[in-house]
Amino acid sequence: MDFIGTILWPLKWVVSAILVGFHWIFENLGMDPGAGITWVLSIIFLTFVVRAALIPIFVRQIKSQRRMLEVAPQLKKIQDKYKGTKDQFSREAMSRETMALYKETGTNPLSSCLPLLIQMPIFFSLYSVLHEAQINKTGIGLLSSDLARSFGNASLFGAPLHETFTNASGWEVRVIAGFMIVVMTASQFITQLQLVAKNMSPETKESPMYRQQKMMLYILPLVFVISGLSFPLGVMFYWLASNIWTMAQQYFVIRSMPTPGSEAALAREARLAKKAQRRGTPVLAEAGAGAAAVEVEPVRVTTQRQQPVGKNRSKKNGKK
Repeated sequence: MDFIGTILWPLKWVVSAILVGFHWIFENLGMDPGAGITWVLSIIFLTFVVRAALIPIFVRQIKSQRRMLEVAPQLKKIQDKYKGTKDQFSREAMSRETMALYKETGTNPLSSCLPLLIQMPIFFSLYSVLHEAQINKTGIGLLSSDLARSFGNASLFGAPLHETFTNASGWEVRVIAGFMIVVMTASQFITQLQLVAKNMSPETKESPMYRQQKMMLYILPLVFVISGLSFPLGVMFYWLASNIWTMAQQYFVIRSMPTPGSEAALAREARLAKKAQRRGTPVLAEAGAGAAAVEVEPVRVTTQRQQPVGKNRSKKNGKK
């Protein structure tokens, strides 16, 4: 076992245990233990468990990215201030002002990348377990050699799960793999489009960060097209399930916790106002980022006739 394999072995053991656990559940539900659909469902539910465990890391990443988006207009002002200057004094001044802005706002450009670095060993372990099982290697942990062999020999609709689009022995593999590549690419494109089109404020769209995000809109789907051609079908089911989870998760975050000033934030305020109007409750108007919600009290109009008050009674009320 190499150095990286030694480090990842505990994670691979946990991943294989979850995979075997779901396989055992589906087998006891009456499904064929050697059928491809049984293993595919085990992979999908394994992916959902792993992604659910990573939700706290995802939330932290979203918060870090949001803070970076909020300070993007201020960063652009600093960059415009020193635009065209190449002397060392200007570079040092620009660096000082940038670091001061990060310190003042509590942001860190590396903090949004840290959660991704934490996820990489987990996903690599998952890929390693599926890949090694598909090439009939010795199982890890609860994934015995017999189960690994069963997984490696399983097929779905006549397509062996261990084959790839480029090394397919039949048209079934190319059809399923091609369909999955299209869905993976589309889901990645929609996920990135949600962020670029709906969850960025007008100020952020004027910053260099917007251009970078827009570039990723077309680069990331292209990566899935190229890499999907060499992925075994079993591993591609993991990527597909993970992509769909990411798309749904980001849709929920953008809908419920949008970036202030973005199109998604305006849409959320409109939904809340419409909902409050139907219920006849006070409307909460959000003034923007970091602003407290202002409660707008409804105006009460009364049509009850006021009784006339005599002079003596009026004097008594005045004394009180």
